[in-house]
Amino acid sequence: MNSTRLFTLIFCGILTSTASFGAGIDLDYSRSSKRQYAEVKTFLVALAKAFPQNAKLFTLGDSDSGDKILGLQIGSGAINNLVVATHHGNEYGSTEVALGFARQIAENPVKDQTVFVIPVLNITGYNAKDRRESAKGTSFDPNRNYPGPCGTEGPFTLKSTAALAKFVADKNIVTSATLHTYSPAVVYPWGISTHDLTTGYESIFKGLVADATRESHYATGNSTEVIYPADGTYEDYAFQTHGIWSILFELGYSHHPSPDEVKTAVQVNVPGIRRMLESAPMQRAEKHTFAGKCDTSLVSLDRHDE
Repeated sequence: MNSTRLFTLIFCGILTSTASFGAGIDLDYSRSSKRQYAEVKTFLVALAKAFPQNAKLFTLGDSDSGDKILGLQIGSGAINNLVVATHHGNEYGSTEVALGFARQIAENPVKDQTVFVIPVLNITGYNAKDRRESAKGTSFDPNRNYPGPCGTEGPFTLKSTAALAKFVADKNIVTSATLHTYSPAVVYPWGISTHDLTTGYESIFKGLVADATRESHYATGNSTEVIYPADGTYEDYAFQTHGIWSILFELGYSHHPSPDEVKTAVQVNVPGIRRMLESAPMQRAEKHTFAGKCDTSLVSLDRHDE
């Protein structure tokens, strides 16, 4: 199958939710809640074959599932940025938005950037449509598994989170978008158990989330204020440790979106993710250490549902 034909089928599958193409991939949105990780990998392979000049596969690392965590490296610019979805395996809507974003920029890469897209971080959870990730005979919340200024439920008891932490350090990631569901919001640090929420970069963060929500009209602001405090998340770890411009996308209105709701989430968020990356700073934040005071009384406000 030639690249032009393959692209036509991929494009129709994502944007119209009516088409499918060979090798066992069906991008009809009715597949969203049923899709398994093997199908996601096959789609990434197809994209890399369709756009070899722009996209190539990479392996983040091993998962506790025994499978490789696969991603797509898109573009060849000097600035390295990241889009990672599905820390929580039941949030399959985030996977679909990541796949839609990968398709869009594989055709038309972000200028002067190399963007790494990881559609599924939590493989066991994704296959089971379970929030948590299994490892060593138990399960963990992957997005509480990072070292945090006010605590953690880990750290790094999962191979997936350890691999992602190593990756953002090795690749000098400057800006990252993490994709979740289900309460429509795009937010920024701090998102931890504290009343001291300022980072000193509020004007930059506010500009980024405004760019990200031009189509979606989602709520924006500080993560703790808009959602709730959560310790040990990737978003705060990435900013605190490296000064990465770390933006959290809560996509749509449900953990169980219908095919039409998935389609809408793709359509209103893919342009915003791209615009946010295009407008992001070209260098990491210089001052990024949390200097406030933690408040343990806020820990109980973490509902573990977003």
